[in-house]
This record gives sequence, C-alpha cells and structure tokens, in this order.
Amino acid sequence: MKKLLHFLSKLFLFVFLTIVTQIGGIALLINEIILRKKEFSLLKKTASFFIVYGILTFLITPFIAPIFGREKVRHSDRISPTNYMTLILNRNYVKPELNQLLNQLDKDLEGTEITINYLDANFPFIDEFPLLPHLSHNDGEKIDLSLIYERSDGTITDQQKSMSGYGVFENPKPNETDQISICKKSGYIQYDFPKYLTFGRIHSDLKFSEKGTKKLIRAILKQPQLGKLFIEPHLKSRLKLQHNKVRYHGCRAVRHDDHIHIQL
Repeated sequence: MKKLLHFLSKLFLFVFLTIVTQIGGIALLINEIILRKKEFSLLKKTASFFIVYGILTFLITPFIAPIFGREKVRHSDRISPTNYMTLILNRNYVKPELNQLLNQLDKDLEGTEITINYLDANFPFIDEFPLLPHLSHNDGEKIDLSLIYERSDGTITDQQKSMSGYGVFENPKPNETDQISICKKSGYIQYDFPKYLTFGRIHSDLKFSEKGTKKLIRAILKQPQLGKLFIEPHLKSRLKLQHNKVRYHGCRAVRHDDHIHIQL
C-alpha cells in the first residue's frame, strides 16, 4: 500500500508539472533516474529537481524549440514579461512570425512612453498541447499583452495592478455593454475565473489608461501579420476601435478586460 501511494503521488506530481510547465514532468523523471541508487533527504531531492529543471528550461529547451517551429519571445528595452514566472514556466514561446510582429511593434512605438509587457504566450513544443487555462494558446501563434495603466497625474507606467498581470479587470461602466453578466447568466461561470489568478493585487493607485491602451492597440492593428485581436466589447466601444480584426472571443473563453490577446 505504501508503494502504491508513493507511485500515485509521483504520478500526480508528474502530471501536474507537465500541465503547468510542459517539461516539468521530464525534469522529474530525469531527477529520479539521477538519484535512484542513493538515499537523499527531501530537501536535497527538491534542490536537485530545481537544478535539473533550470538546466532544461534555460539551457536546453531554447535550442530544441526551433525544431518545433518556436522560439523565445525576444526582449528589448520596450518588450519584457509582465511577470518573470512566465519565463520560469516556459510560457514564453512563439513562432518566428509573431516575434517579427512584436519586433516591428517595438520599432513603431519608438519615441512613445508605451511598453510591451507580455503575459502567457505558448509552450515550446507540440501543437495542440494545451496551455491552461487558455483555450487557444497551443500553436505558437498567440500571446497576451498587458493593458496600459497610468498614475494619478496621467503619466504612463509599465506597472500592473496584479502580481500575475491577470485578474484585475477594467469593468464596464453603467452605460456600456456588460458582456460579463451576459455570459455568466448564460451559464459560463468560468468567464471571470482570472480574478482568482492575480497572486496578489498591487499598485492600487493606478488607473486604466485609455490613451495608452488605444495607442498600443492602434500600433498592433498596423502589423500585417496580425490575424485577430481580442478585447472585451465594452473596451472596444470605449476606445472606439472599429477595425475588423478586433473581435469578440466568445463566452467559452474568459473575459478580456484585464489583457489584450493577439494572434497571427
């Protein structure tokens, strides 16, 4: 019974790490093979796992990912992750064409105060491998970008209102379409699920920047590689976005008034 419980716990950990990071399960197996002939404390086993995982994530995966048509999001002075857990969890991979879009967007925004802070993109390997909780981030062609915020004096900042970058919403005003309520009343209870994924709220003094977010979106819409851009209907209306590539994502997804979704 003890062996069975041990096996089941290892199986659960393997599945969990694979779902969350894609390569975490492989790191666990490698670590088990390395340590199989010796007795080590839990602390040493854990430390060994993180070393193996770090080597796979930062030294090996970036060289293998191009075989699957993906590469890491290229950073610059203007392009960076909103939360560095995105890098640690291997959620920062895209097709080269999406990197080209971001690179041109970076150039187009030169001389402005707007920064490109990205959230979840895709895992490094295998099309159709789900990147939960997203429905479609499974082919290297999608990436989420943070909204733009400003301080009380109106100056643009690259800071966010949650630790993760998700889950703090710019709610509809009384005179705007409340798609959130429509979806939830229709039984899509997952629609505002990201409110549980903030990992803590910060910078409560910041407010949503209409001018900054609109400037970012307009620059995105100029990119020829862009296929679609998802944002919540009330923000589309508020920002007066009429472009035919600005779409509604549907009630089966989650609400998009805490981030912008773009795809090839």
